[in-house]
Formats: sequence, structure tokens, C-alpha cells
Amino acid sequence: MRCIIVDDEATARLIVAQLCSNVKELEVVDAFGGAMEAIKFLNQNTVDVIFLDIHMPGFSGFDFVQTLKNPPKIVLTTSDTNFAIEAYEYEAIVDYLVKPVTQDRFNKSILKVKAALAQKPKEEVSTPQTSAGSDLGEELYINIDRRLIKIKFNDIQLIEAKGDYIEVKTIKETYRVRNTLKKVKDKLPEKLFLQIHRSYIINFTKIIDIEDNSVLIEKNVVPISRSNRPELMRRLNLL
Repeated sequence: MRCIIVDDEATARLIVAQLCSNVKELEVVDAFGGAMEAIKFLNQNTVDVIFLDIHMPGFSGFDFVQTLKNPPKIVLTTSDTNFAIEAYEYEAIVDYLVKPVTQDRFNKSILKVKAALAQKPKEEVSTPQTSAGSDLGEELYINIDRRLIKIKFNDIQLIEAKGDYIEVKTIKETYRVRNTLKKVKDKLPEKLFLQIHRSYIINFTKIIDIEDNSVLIEKNVVPISRSNRPELMRRLNLL
């Protein structure tokens, strides 16, 4: 079984690697000190299991799990006992190891991983689905002073909620409309737009830079909420 280790503490990574070395079925292909490096690796490589720490700066283990489109089996390794119940809400997480981890307890965890890998994947029922905006054209009409103004989706940079109004910021102008972010979101194509904060929807193709908990679109610095960050990371085509 191919595995990787994700933990911000170098000593912890070495300890897990040593535990892995005592299990002949395991092959540690890499170890990472942060979630971003691991995500980049997984975009190009496949593994059977990830040994993952929960508490990491800027990006928790649970945030990391949510970014993975097709996650392998995951074993959490942590010194915190408070998240065991939350952990089992994630189908990919098969065990919860509390540090310090003994070899005997680690071996039992590997048995759980093997059992999970041996299970047949659930059959997906094919049903017709329509995503928001899938049947829309290439533009949106907004009502400004009793005039209907056409705005092309690709010209929209971001949409910001301001009380009872929203501001639609385009390449050339900003339009203020009495509406809600929820209503306008239903009219936008998902392939172009993403809500990254309770007050902001952005045109994903207009992102210039991402740093910490914000994105830069033109000259606008837009905050990213923790709950929306995993979906943003899933969308990124990381190298």
C-alpha cells in the first residue's frame, strides 16, 4: 500500500515513517509538512492511505480532507482527543490515532485500512442532474432605473452583498441592485462562479493571486471564509 504522511512537525513525520517501516505492506512514498504541498502531490499521484495530522497552521486536517475530490483512505494522527466523533463523519477517515502511537495500535489501524480498501465501492445511481446556470446563456440582465442592462458573465469580476443590495463589479463598471446574494447565485454558471465568503461571489477565472485567507481579483482583495476554502482549493489546478 502506497502512503504519504502529512504533519507540520518533523519529529512526528519521522515517528510515523518509522511505524510504517515496520509494516511490510506499507510503502511511504513521501512526507509533507503542510497541506498545500500534499495537495499538489496528490493532483499528480495516487496513494492508498494518508497519515494526517489534524492541527496544522492555516489549514486543518479536516479542511485538507474536504479539498480532496477522490480521497484515499485516511488515518488521523493527533495529540488531540476532542475530534474523534467529528472524524467519523468523513467516509474516507478509517481510524483516529492519538499520539504517542504504539506499534501495536498502529498495526491495528493498518488492518482497518486493509478492510476498508477491500470493500467494494458503492454503486452510484445515475440520475439526470442540472447544475445552477447550466441552462443559461452567456449573459445576465439586471434592472437599473427601469432599464434592463445586459452583462456578460465573463465581464463580471465579483459580486458583493451590502445589506439589502448587491454590487455587481464588472471590468468597466459597478452596478448596485436591490437583491440577495443567494438569488443571484442561482442564476450564475457554476463553472465560472464560486461563493468564497457569505458576502462575496467571485468569477473564478479572474483570480490573480491567493494569499493566506484572501484572493486578489483586479484590485479587489476578497476574504475567503474557512467553510468555503476547501471548495476553492478543489477548483484550483495546482502545479
